[in-house]
Amino acid sequence: MGALIGLAFGLGVTLLASWWSTPEPPRLGRTARSGPGRSAAAILPAAGSALAALVVVAAVTGSTVIGAGFALLAAFAPSAIRRGRRERQIRERRAVWPDAVDHLASAVRAGMSLPESLAALGRRGPDQLRPYFEQFGRDYQAAGRFDDALDRLKDRLADPVGDRVVEALRLTRRVGGHDLGRVLRSLSGFLRDDLRTRGELESRQSWTVNGARIAVAAPWLVLLSMAGRPEVVARYSTPTGAVIIVAGAVVCLAAYRLMVRIGRLPAERRVFA
Repeated sequence: MGALIGLAFGLGVTLLASWWSTPEPPRLGRTARSGPGRSAAAILPAAGSALAALVVVAAVTGSTVIGAGFALLAAFAPSAIRRGRRERQIRERRAVWPDAVDHLASAVRAGMSLPESLAALGRRGPDQLRPYFEQFGRDYQAAGRFDDALDRLKDRLADPVGDRVVEALRLTRRVGGHDLGRVLRSLSGFLRDDLRTRGELESRQSWTVNGARIAVAAPWLVLLSMAGRPEVVARYSTPTGAVIIVAGAVVCLAAYRLMVRIGRLPAERRVFA
């Protein structure tokens, strides 16, 4: 029995470690990925997290029923972590766009052409954006078509801010580049103001998210602290106790998702996609 428990725990930890160490592939702009590969990528870490939580809590409390309640909660942890990673990447990329536009304006002011200035961001731009502009430089060098290279850049970025920058550059190039420096400086100032406003809103919104997390975690921490008493474990090991734990886990998950959805800021849409 001990060997079976150890095997289950090891399997769960292995699934979690494999998922954690594998970088998430970049999301494509207009291509939605689906199929068995994506389903497995979502199911395996959830199964590993649930299995590890079940074994650990059941071993600590001596109750498989209590362990099952924690396993149900833990199954949703990888998706929450994945969503947090994605939102953090979006925030980090949004934060470096003003610097990228400043680099672009400096290159144009130094006498470089617009395609050369964009390609130079692949060498001297912010780290989060360098791969995209490196690929733009290769696309433009291979075909020599500025508009086509811009379209590919916009699709790879899949970013509302990137859409505005790309379309501003395209429009300025078509009507003449005399005002390009002024347009870039204005765009940089607008992006900084937008970033400052959104940062203030996100700092206030974090209170709602943190409150939701505390509200969900509190009853389960109380249950875990009380699980050291045999009479508590005996009560929750009955069918009625199992129903209470499972129902409590479902209600906590639903309430958490609802609070996060209510407190979430609206996502910026790609109007130029």
